[in-house]
Amino acid sequence: MSVLAPPFSLETATRKVRMAEDGWNSRDPERVSLVYTPDSRWRNRAEFITGRAEIVAFLTRKWSRELDYRLIKEIWAFTDNRIAVRFAYEWHDDSGHWYRSYGNENWEFDALGLMQRRFASINDLPIKDSERKFHWPLGRRPDDHPGLTDLGL
Repeated sequence: MSVLAPPFSLETATRKVRMAEDGWNSRDPERVSLVYTPDSRWRNRAEFITGRAEIVAFLTRKWSRELDYRLIKEIWAFTDNRIAVRFAYEWHDDSGHWYRSYGNENWEFDALGLMQRRFASINDLPIKDSERKFHWPLGRRPDDHPGLTDLGL
């Protein structure tokens, strides 16, 4: 997987967002951590994370709790080395209760295209199984699956 470096155009920022979505949908913490700088700083909800080792630990905990995780990200805005996205993901807990989590992220990249800062605000909405909208097999979202705007989210 190539790394797209700033300054971003609409095309490269959009590709960067899809690459991030694909990585997170792999649910592979080690793979995901490699697109962040070794000293990357995050705020995820109320949790503060620094560095790849903490990213791996966080994602390992996340995906052991958020089962059958499926994510869609959509570009919101971009500038030279920053991208803002909105996203939604669906998951269930170990009791079978489904949720759709909505959020926004602000990303800042270094000159090599690695993410050095990630600030995420996320809210969880309990949903019924019948209200789910993300039905592709686990892994990468198919290219023909609707995005957030097309799904009315």
